[in-house]
Amino acid sequence: MRQVVTSARQAVLGGLAMMVFGLVLPSGTAYADDPEVETDVFAIARGGQYYDKWWAVIDADEPEGTHPAYTAEGKQKGASTWRCKECHGWDYKGKDGAYSKGSHFSGIKGIYGMAGADVKDIVKTIRGAPHNFTTQILPDKTVERLALFVSAGLIDMDKYIDRKTKKAKGDLKRGARFYQTVCANCHGFDGKEINFKDEKKPEYIGTVASSNPWETLHKTRHGQPGQVMPALIVLETQDLVDIVAYGQTLPQK
Repeated sequence: MRQVVTSARQAVLGGLAMMVFGLVLPSGTAYADDPEVETDVFAIARGGQYYDKWWAVIDADEPEGTHPAYTAEGKQKGASTWRCKECHGWDYKGKDGAYSKGSHFSGIKGIYGMAGADVKDIVKTIRGAPHNFTTQILPDKTVERLALFVSAGLIDMDKYIDRKTKKAKGDLKRGARFYQTVCANCHGFDGKEINFKDEKKPEYIGTVASSNPWETLHKTRHGQPGQVMPALIVLETQDLVDIVAYGQTLPQK
């Protein structure tokens, strides 16, 4: 994974500002779901978005009902149970990670143990029981990218986020430099330009980074499904942890 990311880093850093601020690329080019030439790092990032909310990326209808494999122990229902993250967690460790308790506990194990596994074997797991994601639900290309993400895109989030305190183990000054030059254009310098919820109970960058740093790190690496937020996976993971750490200092209300 490091070799794939490193080989793309210089090219991406050179054009990152143009991509983020929309100065050069025509509409749709940077975020096309099927580019003419697909790199491994693109596929991994896209797979990370599928893991988050696949139907928002492939422009499919939101699933109806609760996924048949979702456990009786779980407290969620409906379309949310079709999201990979709902069972396996933002830290990829399921019942043994941040989802070991609380409203998202399902008793389902994580996928971290599949890191490095053969992509073909992961595809079989996604297609087979109990997942049963048929070609009518997820096209082959989607499943292949999702499997590549599982095999080559996972990180040990316990290395970067203290599970008890939820504090990201980052450098605030470095995080500020990245955030203020890359992220602030959309999210605002105070992180409040975009409200993820509503006016009665707003959620900003500072809110999410503090309450769910695992989700924040995942989305910083892979992007936001169905939106133009760029995937920053080509940067060093520690750079992104620094961004999350700085995000935790921003206003939560």
